[in-house]
Amino acid sequence: MSERGETAVSRPRKPTDWSKRLQAAKRPHIVTLASDFAGVKAGSTMLISSPAEIAGYLAKIPRGERRTIARMRSDMARRASADAMCPVTTAIYLRIVAEVALADLGAGKDLAEVPPFWRLLGAGDKLAKKLSCGTDGLAHLIALDAAPVAPGGGLEPA
Repeated sequence: MSERGETAVSRPRKPTDWSKRLQAAKRPHIVTLASDFAGVKAGSTMLISSPAEIAGYLAKIPRGERRTIARMRSDMARRASADAMCPVTTAIYLRIVAEVALADLGAGKDLAEVPPFWRLLGAGDKLAKKLSCGTDGLAHLIALDAAPVAPGGGLEPA
């Protein structure tokens, strides 16, 4: 209740438009930190990436191979000649990429046509719990990715 005795009315949250957030993302750039930030020391250079760069990194991970977010951040920072990659924007942009990929899968795209975010996330990751597919959906995508491919390109029958 407010001071005037009114009860707060909660409005339903408007669903996030992940495609719009993908389009609105800024270009990648490097900043020099004026103070310590997220475990990175002042004076270090930090890559602020983009969803498109993260999607590109994911697309290069071979089928069946798993990597960590920490490795991606290290790889991408090194390629950009930066000391580190921002962990905050990485998580935000990785979620954008994942949610757009999930929407595309829901619209009928094939696994091979979307950035394979499941090669980077595990069911125990904080970000995995926030995804619209949930941890069970992520586990399913991981299992599909590990399934043998039939000679014609489809999955082997179980």
